[in-house]
Amino acid sequence: MLGIFKIYTPFADMERLLHYVWKHRLLPLRALLTTDGQELEIIDPGLANTNAGPDFFNAKVRIGQTMWAGNVEIHLRSSDWFRHGHEGDERYDNVILHVANVVDCDVTTCSGKRLPQLQLDIPAGLSQRYETLQQTEDYPRCHRIIPGLDIFRVHAWMDTLTVERLEERAQQVKARLKATNGNWEWALFTTLARNFGFGLNGDAFEAWAGRIPLDRIGKHRDELFQIEAIFLGMAGLLEAASLPPESRERGAWDEYFLSLRREFQYQCRLFSLPAPMPYQQWRYLRLRPQNFPHIRLAELAWMYHKGRVTLSGLKDATMTEEPLKALRGVLKTETSPYWQTHIMFGHPTGKRTLRLSQSSQNLLIINTVVPVLYAYATSHNDWELRQRTLDLLQLLPAERNHILRQWEACGLHVDTAADSQALIQLKRQYCDRHDCLRCSFGYEYLKS
Repeated sequence: MLGIFKIYTPFADMERLLHYVWKHRLLPLRALLTTDGQELEIIDPGLANTNAGPDFFNAKVRIGQTMWAGNVEIHLRSSDWFRHGHEGDERYDNVILHVANVVDCDVTTCSGKRLPQLQLDIPAGLSQRYETLQQTEDYPRCHRIIPGLDIFRVHAWMDTLTVERLEERAQQVKARLKATNGNWEWALFTTLARNFGFGLNGDAFEAWAGRIPLDRIGKHRDELFQIEAIFLGMAGLLEAASLPPESRERGAWDEYFLSLRREFQYQCRLFSLPAPMPYQQWRYLRLRPQNFPHIRLAELAWMYHKGRVTLSGLKDATMTEEPLKALRGVLKTETSPYWQTHIMFGHPTGKRTLRLSQSSQNLLIINTVVPVLYAYATSHNDWELRQRTLDLLQLLPAERNHILRQWEACGLHVDTAADSQALIQLKRQYCDRHDCLRCSFGYEYLKS
């Protein structure tokens, strides 16, 4: 635990490490003294502040015989206090201790009070382990310690990550809610549409949903043909240029395509619809035919026509004794007869029944139902509904993707969707950002 780290780590990282040492009390095995020789005891390091103002709030320290409660500010060098202008900032008048890796001057507050200072070293072992985490090309970087972690600590951290991811996704739903003037049904529709892109076309589907005037076309939802014409037309897929080249060259245009296009042109005049999105935004490369935009839009038109995917419908299904069975019933899809024998206009196939697979329904529950209901529950203080949405993730099987396979390879068991959502959050918000200092697994590695 001895020594000061002076090389390798960039300046900003050194200050973050110093914060980390203070927060987790990774202190030298000797008495702490202020720079003027008084004994110092850290009772409580305080609460880390991520906004403007002192670095830690409500700390408690004993200096000599006096107990102090207040804020703590941390810098690499004492002179950074003046470089940052804290001596003229009243927010720093309640600082009770200044901590620095190098004490090179005295510091004073706006009121002229001279602050006690602690010179705090960064343990050499901590520095070296942190450097290893930052520089290794292995993933996960802390894979060596995963098998030996306490199972209760693992579950506690993953529970935190699951809720953290849900909070982030709920904020995305609330952003859509704001964009639709507080209309929850519109926010649900946009979220559902995005997730009907199943990754590759997610952005295109969300852009498309933003063009659909649900308030104007709602009176026509009983007519599947009209809804399909509006949905495909606003996607730019009723433009002649969107047809496959062979269909355009031979001039043998599909009669259903022409009928939909005529209907869409009529609906455009009737409702003053905005311009369709460019059809070039849709992507087809490496897509299976059932994921083609035409098919997914036809399914969305059928779902909207049936009127089952509503906020109240999802809430009622979630509150039943068998919520997964009920939600899969809500998310059941079919299409108009044309799409049972076509994958695109002018591309006939053998007759088949198009339905979302159970794995696709699971993804829609994870990515649409849970975030929307969680956002609604937290906005309306409905704690029972909030708990039910969390329970859904425990009932669903884990998603299967390369992120999860990497964690499983180093000994972490992934059983439920709550686990997989936690590990996706861990990779994207911590591992990919090299933010090991905020990670519970990183803490275990650094202190080892």
